[in-house]
Parts: sequence; structure tokens; C-alpha cells
Amino acid sequence: MIWSAFKLSALAVSVATLAVALAGTVLAFLLARREFRGKEALDSLVTLPMVLPPTVTGYYLILLLGRRGLLGKYLFALTGWTVAFTWEAAAIAAGVMALPLMVKSARAALESIDRRYELVSFSLGKSELETFFRVTLPLASRGILAGVVLSFARALGEFGATLMLAGNIRGKTQTMPLAIYEAFISGDGQKAQVMAVILTLTSISVIYLTNVLTHPPKAA
Repeated sequence: MIWSAFKLSALAVSVATLAVALAGTVLAFLLARREFRGKEALDSLVTLPMVLPPTVTGYYLILLLGRRGLLGKYLFALTGWTVAFTWEAAAIAAGVMALPLMVKSARAALESIDRRYELVSFSLGKSELETFFRVTLPLASRGILAGVVLSFARALGEFGATLMLAGNIRGKTQTMPLAIYEAFISGDGQKAQVMAVILTLTSISVIYLTNVLTHPPKAA
């Protein structure tokens, strides 16, 4: 059970982190550098999973992506496939819960950049897209990488939303946090302890890496 849960967690968390890194950076750029109607509403929507209980977020995901959900019913009608109770559901739940951390970290990094560097790039005839990849992104890379690491850690520890949307099916949707819960309530304390230690060591490593990324090296 440990190895199966670990493999599924690694798959779901990897997919979630990749999606969150891409979507979070784009959202952070829009929130940091663009003014548009509904900006504050978008920011509130992105931040919502941080303040809602994970089970409530999971419930909303079911209403959206379940077989009879607002989007899920169309997906099922077209493909005969439903997101709920699949490993993809675990990845989606983890990604939704991790997205706010990515957006907040990346947005703070982008807003801290001195805009004069970008203006110089524009004055040299560089496009906005080229300026983003050659100037903005490198300058904000430390904060963005920290957001990616924090998102990975949040996704790895996700429990409530995953349980609601993906369920707790051993070998199919059971991630490490769900496996720990099952082992504990079934009285297998030793197995729960081993998995808890694995997640704890991973989290410590993530916290250390985050500190390294967010604190520049001291000058000699």
C-alpha cells in the first residue's frame, strides 16, 4: 500500500505542480501587470481555496466536474468519461489547492521588479513577449521558483479536496495522506507512522529549499 500510494502521489503531485506553475505564473502576471474589469473578483476566486475548508473546495469541484456537474456532464456526454474518482481528479484537487500559493508568490515577485529594466528593453525594440522571457522572468525567477516549491508541498499534503473529488480507492486514487488516514483508522499505526515520516522528511526538505530560494546568498 505504501509504494502504491507513493507512486500515485508522485504522479498526481507532479502533474498538479506543472499545471500550477504554468497557470499560476500567467495569472500572477495578469494580476500584477494588467488592469481589467473583474480583476479583484479573479484575485478573490484564486485565493478562495486558501480560506475555505478543503472539503468545501472539493464539494465545489464535484459540482463543477462531477458526472452531473456544470462542466462534467458535457465531458461525459462527449467522451463517456468522468473526472471524479480517477487519479486525474487527485491531480486537479491538489492543483486547485496549491494554485493560490503559486499565484501569491509569483505576483509578489513580479511586482517587486523595477519596471525601468523592462522599459529599457522596450526602448531597444524588444517585444513584450521577448521582454518577459529575457528580462521579467529571470528577475522574478527566485520568487516564482519558491512558489513552485510551496505549491509542490501543498499538493503533496492535500487531503480533503482529494477525498471529495477522487475518493479513497486503493491503487487508483489513494494518495499518501489518504493512505495514512486509512492505516490509522484501521489500527495499523506502524504503517501510518512510516508514511507520516516520509511526508515529514519531504516537507522539511521543501521548507529548506524554499528558504534557500527566497534568501539570496550573502555577499562575501
